[in-house]
Amino acid sequence: MCGPVIRDKASEGSGEPAEWADLRQEIDGVERSMARRIDPGVGAVVIAVAVLVLLVAAILPWIGTVSGWQVLTGQIPEGIKVGVLPRVFSYALTFVGVLGSALALALRRWGLAWVCALGGFASTVIGVLSIWSQQTTTSHHPGPGPGGGLVLAVLAVLVLASQWLRIAASRPNTR
Repeated sequence: MCGPVIRDKASEGSGEPAEWADLRQEIDGVERSMARRIDPGVGAVVIAVAVLVLLVAAILPWIGTVSGWQVLTGQIPEGIKVGVLPRVFSYALTFVGVLGSALALALRRWGLAWVCALGGFASTVIGVLSIWSQQTTTSHHPGPGPGGGLVLAVLAVLVLASQWLRIAASRPNTR
């Protein structure tokens, strides 16, 4: 003999068995979980190459003979003046460009994709200002100009930001 059918509040008005209501809730939960995830597709390869370019750019000279890693770690030789903007840019590249991109690709979360996109565009602005600050001085003595690594890093973070924006904006409409 079958026991009594236990109905929950979700299935009372719909006339469906309680098992179906539980299955519907489980399917809705999976749908909500999948809506928070991203599928970068080919963009993941572009992002990985851009991160590699960022790492190479960190080895190249940014300001005079000072490399990006030296700016990041503060190991600047005596006599070379490095402003605050290149330092902030090196931190932004490390945390948003390299670590943020790696984390977002590993976890595939939609929110992290937006953080990388917006952080990438903010880093691009800081990078352009870093180049500008190395080209202008407050006195008539020109300082060391921006190196190739700094320019390459700005271009790579621009590519990163645009890829993350494309991925983050591709989220399908959900409830």
